[in-house]
Amino acid sequence: MKRMGTRTRRTLGAALVAAAALFAPGAWAEEPRVTCTATLSGRRVLARSEAFSFLSAELDRLVRLGMAGKLEVELTLWKRRALWFNTRVDGARLTQVIAFTREGYMLDGRPLPEGPATLELDRVAWTLEARPEDGERLIVQVEVKLNVVTAASLGRMASWLSRTEGTGATDRSTLTGTLLRTVAEDLSQKASGRCDVAPPT
Repeated sequence: MKRMGTRTRRTLGAALVAAAALFAPGAWAEEPRVTCTATLSGRRVLARSEAFSFLSAELDRLVRLGMAGKLEVELTLWKRRALWFNTRVDGARLTQVIAFTREGYMLDGRPLPEGPATLELDRVAWTLEARPEDGERLIVQVEVKLNVVTAASLGRMASWLSRTEGTGATDRSTLTGTLLRTVAEDLSQKASGRCDVAPPT
């Protein structure tokens, strides 16, 4: 078996140091979760969603240090079908950014006076081709993922710590790349939720 070279061992060690320096041990106070509400008015469906407890103690520390958190939101509108697979009607993808400034937490530049525990996400509206028939049920599926640290940013930090900044990605070992992706995944949060589309009252 081929032994790792000095540069590979140094980069791998720096990646471990970078990952360990990013956060101190701590228990998550609450698991992340997502809720939504959706209403139907004529042919228009309006969905509102909220994300709760997405900033763990570790991610909160990173955001306060100046790193921005990217919220990737995917909403899917489904038509429920009895005894068969649901039918996809429409969908939408959003990207929102949470950051910490002198004024406090911001979501897409909008102040969060109550802090980041509850994030009110952008609303999404769809226009149906036709009004649902009596008895038809629509549901909205929401998936949210928060990324604060990426494998690329960890790689840059590892290069800086090992004083090998500027080294191409092709020079990094497969083992190191896998480690960086694993650590980046551990430093992310994700959750999903769904809700029925309420008919007009």
